[in-house]
Amino acid sequence: MAAVSSLFSRPFFEEKSRAFWILQAAGWSGYLLLRTVSTVFNAPSLKVVLGVIVESIVGYCLTLLMSVLYGSYRRLPRMWAIICTLLTLFAATLLYAIIETYTFSLSRANAPSTAVLDLSLLPGLLFLTFTVLAGWSALYFGINFYLIVEQQTRTMQALENQASSAQLAMLRYQLNPHFLFNTLNSISTLVLLKHTERANIMLSRLASFLRYTLANEPTAHVTLSQEVETLKLYLDIEKMRFEERLQMRFDIDPRVANARLPSLLLQPLVENAIKYAVTPKEEGAEIAVTARLAGERVQIGVSDTGPGLNEASRRPTLSTGVGLANIRERLAQAYGEDHRLDTRSIPGSGFSVEIEIPFQVEERTREAA
Repeated sequence: MAAVSSLFSRPFFEEKSRAFWILQAAGWSGYLLLRTVSTVFNAPSLKVVLGVIVESIVGYCLTLLMSVLYGSYRRLPRMWAIICTLLTLFAATLLYAIIETYTFSLSRANAPSTAVLDLSLLPGLLFLTFTVLAGWSALYFGINFYLIVEQQTRTMQALENQASSAQLAMLRYQLNPHFLFNTLNSISTLVLLKHTERANIMLSRLASFLRYTLANEPTAHVTLSQEVETLKLYLDIEKMRFEERLQMRFDIDPRVANARLPSLLLQPLVENAIKYAVTPKEEGAEIAVTARLAGERVQIGVSDTGPGLNEASRRPTLSTGVGLANIRERLAQAYGEDHRLDTRSIPGSGFSVEIEIPFQVEERTREAA
C-alpha cells in the first residue's frame, strides 16, 4: 500500500518524461517476465522464449508510437480525439497480432524458410493483444487524467490561497486610511492652534506607529505581546489628544504573551472605545485590554467605562468606519469557525468585546517582520 502511495505521489510525476520512461520500462519488463515464466512452464523451448522477447520488444515499441499519437490527439476536438484514439488502438492491435502470429508460426517451424503463417492463431492473439494494448491505454489515460486533476487541484488551491491573502490584506488595509485621516486631522488642528511642538511630537509618534505596522505583512500573525506594543504606540498618539481623559489598563497573562493573532486586530476595538467612551464623556473613560489562558484557548477582552449602548447612542460601526464585520471576517479568514467574538453592553456602565481564539505559538501564514 505504501509503495502504491509513493508511486502516485506528486514528486514521482514532477518530471513527466522521466516518470513515463520508468513506468514504460517497468511495465514491459514485468510483462516479459510473466510471459517468459508462463512459456517455460508450458512449452520449454528457446525458440518460444525468443518469440516472447520479440513480442515484448514489439509491444514496447508500439506503445511508444501510440503514446506519441495519443498526445497529438489532444489538440483535436473531443469527438475526433476519441475516434482517432479507438482507430489507433484497433490498428495497433491488428498489427501486433499479425506480428505475433508470424513469430509463433516461425517458432513452430523447423527452419525459417519453411515457416507458414498460421492464421488459425490470429483470433486468439487478437484478443490477447487487444487486452494488453487496451490495458496499457487505460493506464496511459488514467495517469494523465490523474495528473491533470492534480494540477487543477494545485492551481485551485493556489488561487484560493491568493484570494484569501488578498482578502486579508484588503481587510487589514481598510484600517489604515481611516486611522490616518483621524490622526492627521488632529495634527492639523494642533497646527492651526499653533501648538507646533505637540504637532511635531504627534507626527513623530505617528511615524513610529506606521513604521511598525507597515513593516509587517498584512496577512501575518504577530504575538500578543507585539500587538500590545502596537496598541501602546497607537495610544501614545491618542494621548496627545485626550491627555488625562484617556486611561489605559493592560492585564496580560504572561502565559499567552507569545500567542499569535492577526496583526492590528485589537487596534480598531481600542479606537472604537476612544470614540464612543472617551470622547463623549467630559471626564473621559478607562479602556482595559485583558488576555488570559483558558485551557487551549486564548480569551482577549477590550472593554471601556463609557456610556455603553442605548437607544439614542448606538455603535453600528467602529470609529474607523469598517465595523465589527471587518474583525469578524479577519477572524474567519484566520481560524474558520474555530473562534468566538462576543459583545456586551451595560447602559451607563460600559461596553466590552471578547474574542476567543486557539492558543497557537507558531506562525500559520507568514512571519511578521
